[in-house]
Amino acid sequence: MPARSSASRRTVLRGAAAAPVAGLGLAACSAPGGTGPAAATPTAPVDLGADSEVPKGGAQLYQDHNVVVSRDRNGTLKAYSTICTHAGCPINKLRGTTLVCPCHGSEFDALTGKVVQAPATEPLGELSVKAANGRIIAGPAA
Repeated sequence: MPARSSASRRTVLRGAAAAPVAGLGLAACSAPGGTGPAAATPTAPVDLGADSEVPKGGAQLYQDHNVVVSRDRNGTLKAYSTICTHAGCPINKLRGTTLVCPCHGSEFDALTGKVVQAPATEPLGELSVKAANGRIIAGPAA
């Protein structure tokens, strides 16, 4: 009786070990809880917080609303969706004024919404934003 090839057994074991890892990669592209696409950005104006939270030349990430607000050196506010344009993952990290997507490493400039590192190729969606009564209000683009 011929002996079984140990290479084929190794191949099967490697495949079995890699399957759960591949599943984790796919799960990272969906919303938390695996319920489909990530939660959308605001569809109506929302109060994000105190106007003082966003310094000139800086940015503030509002994860609960999937929004980043930045203020240029002249004091002008800008707001962008923090749903990555590559795979729809919610961005949860702001490093200085660079947003970093946890799924595939895309990076965006929080001051302009532009892509600074692939795999994303499209900029973040701009939202309307204003300061009113000392509060930052952001919502869908006008």
